[in-house]
Amino acid sequence: MNYKIFHPSKDVNCEIELPSSKSISNRVLIIKALSKKKFKIDNLSDSDDTNALKINLKKSENIIDIGASGTTFRFLTAYLACKEGVDCIITGSDRIQNRPIDQLVNTLNDLGADISYVKKNNFAPLRIRGKKINGGDASINGNISSQFISSLILIAPSLKSGLNLKIKKEIVSKPYIDMTLSLLNYFGVEYEWKKNILSIKPQNYIAKNITVESDWSSAAFWMQIAYLSKNCKIKLKKLNENSIQGDKEVLNIFERLNIKSELKKNILTITKNNTKHKFPKKINLINTPDLYQSIKCCLFSQNIECKISGLNTLNKKETNRIKSVDTELQNLLTNKKIKTYNDHRMAMSFSPMSLKYGEIEILNGDVVTKSYPKFWEDMKKAGFIITSLNQVTT
Repeated sequence: MNYKIFHPSKDVNCEIELPSSKSISNRVLIIKALSKKKFKIDNLSDSDDTNALKINLKKSENIIDIGASGTTFRFLTAYLACKEGVDCIITGSDRIQNRPIDQLVNTLNDLGADISYVKKNNFAPLRIRGKKINGGDASINGNISSQFISSLILIAPSLKSGLNLKIKKEIVSKPYIDMTLSLLNYFGVEYEWKKNILSIKPQNYIAKNITVESDWSSAAFWMQIAYLSKNCKIKLKKLNENSIQGDKEVLNIFERLNIKSELKKNILTITKNNTKHKFPKKINLINTPDLYQSIKCCLFSQNIECKISGLNTLNKKETNRIKSVDTELQNLLTNKKIKTYNDHRMAMSFSPMSLKYGEIEILNGDVVTKSYPKFWEDMKKAGFIITSLNQVTT
């Protein structure tokens, strides 16, 4: 479905309940599958990614197709590798099949797994023959994907000899690794991280009920709306003040764009100061690359020059996010039809730009369900006029 978007007043006053964090949800689902006892998960994400993982954890089929969910593919690869009796092929969308997976596969095989490539070396589909993995010493590059490391951390307690993981090179998206370790601690698993060696002894997860936090990554789009509006008062509900999510850093970044935020009793109130601001000439998003699209769009809207670094992983996401953002920012100045490239964050970061550039059209806008299923409903609550079109253009 394509969507035409317009905001008549450019004044935004609304209360929004953000979606549950899919990053936390997916980690908790793997922990639950590995736990020997059941526990309750409240506020589990209803995103496409989490639903894909939830469904496929229960399947016992010979071919598992996870669609476009990279997190599901990586977490399931590690999980299935250590599940005795499994013999399956795991695959996904064309984009999934073009995102290198060799770093994870090599490390798992070094630990004793039996994973092979079905078509092309280093890429999905994978043939996985599940077995009891011994574990022990292994190494992996930290500059490719934090999800590789998180997937190994999650299965580490169940390995016969645990895991001593040497992480080489600079770590990207480190807060996501910290999130995984925080959840291990919550479920009773101890670890030790000295210099670049992460050690987890064999142990059992302790079953505990958990309520999943709302998603700080999604707050970025509302900070962006605040920045592009004339005036605003936006309340975002159910955000954890002591969040384990690294993207809470969005508050500090947008503060430099004169967006004020106050977090009390799990409600974030966002307002703006229309005085002139000074954004830094350089900013490093090595820990928070998912915020890139929103930030880049804001800077473009005001012709603010800033060198953004730490974008090592963005060319291997749902799309090449650097190239796609540059292309669609130019489209804002011409036909105002924004391609989303099957990337949820493209749709959500460009929609607020209608506050600056008037009516725009988001092509294949339903891609938002990957992380934020009620995004369009919430946009309407903020006063955006949204018209659904029947045609779908990618």
